[in-house]
Amino acid sequence: MFKNTINKTTLTILAACLVTSTAFAATISKTEYRAEKNQISTDYKSSKAACDAFTDYAKDVCIERAKGKEKVARAELEYSYTGKAKDAKKIPVVKADTTYSLAKELCNDKADNTKDVCMAEAKASHVKAISAAKMNKEVKEASSERRDDVREANYKVAKEKCDAFSGDTQDKCVADAKSQYNQ
Repeated sequence: MFKNTINKTTLTILAACLVTSTAFAATISKTEYRAEKNQISTDYKSSKAACDAFTDYAKDVCIERAKGKEKVARAELEYSYTGKAKDAKKIPVVKADTTYSLAKELCNDKADNTKDVCMAEAKASHVKAISAAKMNKEVKEASSERRDDVREANYKVAKEKCDAFSGDTQDKCVADAKSQYNQ
């Protein structure tokens, strides 16, 4: 049932999936949150029970998949409940960690150097995914800073143009510039 190999392509695809961020920040009600949390627990228990049909390695992999799915679902639920940026930043990290745990489990069926290489590839993919999540955060912060800098520069230009006027006209021009550039 389970493929006993893991390769760079698989890990790269998994890592790429981790970089994607959740596109919504709409919060849900406490009632919806509780219902979703219960559903996640029910789904996990069901998935874990389905793993009883397997033995040894296949069962371990199945359980690791179920755990990973639950952890990711909980992280996404937490973000959809709070809408906080810190919870959004946790999602790619949780995805990276769960993918890494699964990859390590997939490596356990190998022996000797093949297992060592598999573990090294899994670790490298994990490091890449965590770095990508950090970079994504830094890019967003830099982008936000750039927008602020551009807005400030545009405001200064508009304000300078207002100096050509006097009295109420100048006051209105400055007020309009402040409004337009959120100053």
